[in-house]
Amino acid sequence: MDHIERRDRGLAYIADASAMEQQIACRKILDRLNKADSYDFATIAEAAKELLGRSDGAFICPPFHCDYGNHIEVGKNFFANYNCTILDVGRVVIGDNCQMAPNVQIYTAGHPIHPASRNTAYEYGKDVIIGDNVWLGGGCIINPGVRIGSNSIIGAGAVVTKDIPEWSIAVGNPARVIRTITEADRRTLIGKEEIDDEAWADMQRTWETSEDEIRFPTAP
Repeated sequence: MDHIERRDRGLAYIADASAMEQQIACRKILDRLNKADSYDFATIAEAAKELLGRSDGAFICPPFHCDYGNHIEVGKNFFANYNCTILDVGRVVIGDNCQMAPNVQIYTAGHPIHPASRNTAYEYGKDVIIGDNVWLGGGCIINPGVRIGSNSIIGAGAVVTKDIPEWSIAVGNPARVIRTITEADRRTLIGKEEIDDEAWADMQRTWETSEDEIRFPTAP
C-alpha cells in the first residue's frame, strides 16, 4: 500500500509528497475563504461549499483551518464560528443542524507513543463521528476516535476523550456527562432561564410549519 491508502485505512502512514499535494489543494480553497472580506458572505459560503463538498446550507466564519477538507462530511445547516480547526487526517462526519462556537478543535490525527517510533514521521488518523443537532461549546476539543451522540451539548472548554451518548450535556477535562437533556429543557436557556413569550410563540409556529422537513427531535 502507498501512504495515502494507509492513511485512509486508519493505519500508520507518512505524510509524503502525495499527501502534501492534497493539502496544497485544500489550502488554496482555505486562502479564498480566509482572505475574503469579512462581510462577503457569498464568497465565504461558496468557498465553504467547495471545501466541504456535499453540504446544504453550510456556513463558516473565518478563519477556519483543516488539512484536507474532503475528509469532512457535514449535514444540513452546519455552522462553524470563528477560528475552528479540524485536523481531518481521518474522516470527520457531522450530522444535520450542528453548531460550533468559536475556537472549537476537532482532532483525528495522532502519533506513536514512544519517541523512537514517533520520530520516524509515522502518524495516523482515527475518525470522529458527530450526530445530528449537536452544539459544541467555545474552545472545546474533540480527540481522535470519539463519537458524540445526536442532540448533545459539549460545554465550553471541555476536552472529549471518550464517546458521549445521545441527549447528554458533557463538561470538563476530561469531559464527563453531567445530565441528560429532557423535554423539560425545551423552553430553557442557560441557567434555566425561560425563553420569553414572543420567541417561544415564534418557535412553536416554526415547529408547526417545518416539522416534517426538519424533523425536530423529541427529548426523552
